[in-house]
Amino acid sequence: MAEELGAALALFLEHSHVASPLQVPQLVDAAAQRLGMASAVIYLADVQEDQLVPLPHAGGQDDAALAVEGTVAGWAYRTMSLRLSRRRPLVVWLPLVDGIARIGVLRVTAEQLTPALLDGATQLATVTAMTIVSKSGFSDLFSRTARRRPMTTAAEMVWAFLPPRTLGTDKVTSSAALEPAYDIGGDAFDHGLDDGRLHLTVVDAMGHDLAAGLASAVALAGCRATRRAGGTLTDITDQIDEDLHRWRPGGLLTGVFAHLDLDTGQLSWINAGHPPPLLIRAHHVVPGVLEAHGELPLGLGPGYQPTRTVHWAQLEPGDRVLIHTDGVTEARSATGRCFGEDQLVDFVTRALAAGEPAPEALRRLIHAILDHHHGRLQDDATIVLAEWHPDTNDASQRGSADTAAQ
Repeated sequence: MAEELGAALALFLEHSHVASPLQVPQLVDAAAQRLGMASAVIYLADVQEDQLVPLPHAGGQDDAALAVEGTVAGWAYRTMSLRLSRRRPLVVWLPLVDGIARIGVLRVTAEQLTPALLDGATQLATVTAMTIVSKSGFSDLFSRTARRRPMTTAAEMVWAFLPPRTLGTDKVTSSAALEPAYDIGGDAFDHGLDDGRLHLTVVDAMGHDLAAGLASAVALAGCRATRRAGGTLTDITDQIDEDLHRWRPGGLLTGVFAHLDLDTGQLSWINAGHPPPLLIRAHHVVPGVLEAHGELPLGLGPGYQPTRTVHWAQLEPGDRVLIHTDGVTEARSATGRCFGEDQLVDFVTRALAAGEPAPEALRRLIHAILDHHHGRLQDDATIVLAEWHPDTNDASQRGSADTAAQ
């Protein structure tokens, strides 16, 4: 079976290099049949992670979309684990994961299930996810499949600048959520891994239109250009301030810009007129640790440009840093009641205490905010949640070695 698996996957990868996106579902289905399965169908999560939508394939009949909540397929997606439907033919749902970011599920059917067949299905799901991600940068098919309605021009521009919503390593996980997905105005986020460091950015541009989206796009571009050139946090905010003043006069923007050292857990950040980040430790918010004196927003120009203060905090293993925009806490119900920071903190800490992975906790949180506002936000709501989870055994070994050397 190992030889058959290797041959089937090798043939799949060989053909995938020149296959069009529309041919990918056929390649996956053909590989599944070579491995003794009856069929395989790809489902992608929609933009708001409400539904799992089957990927169209040439000459085939499309299956119906499935809800993320209340279905076996959705359970596999939410928990990022395999799920088996006990019926004939047997149906196995496997998560499609890019690194640690979930993109959908793979439905495999078979008359019988053996350990070898299950291993083949798992490996097929892995290469399927890799193929979809590799082709998504130059195809509209996957984006179109994941959308239930058209996006505004501003939203299209902002999404084009955004990184994957989830990324991570064995030391850190960072996940983000943003609404209204089809009508983003001025919010944006960025996170990226460098040599031993995680960078985090959350920005909120004044207004809710194309001009606001342009301001946030300029901020992300300036941030990336500066840090990739080796710039500091202060260099980043100075560059954004200059770019906004020059190319988007009057385009004010608040933001938090942070670096997390993945070896030491030291967090450094600048807060430019933004709600302060929150530190969650042992499922409780540590009051005041990441609060700092408010500074002016970006975009005021040279005459108002202050010397930005870099703040520092020491994280402990398992600590989580939550950065959000004011649209999260200020979302109002029909009676005028704000969602509020207390409800935000309570929701996140309960979800994490229940063992939910960060992407799922944020998915449910952003839907709770939408429900609070009856599905229609008046302002953008963005959340980034980063967890530092180093190998404590490695950390203790390094500490022992340092002590011995001394």
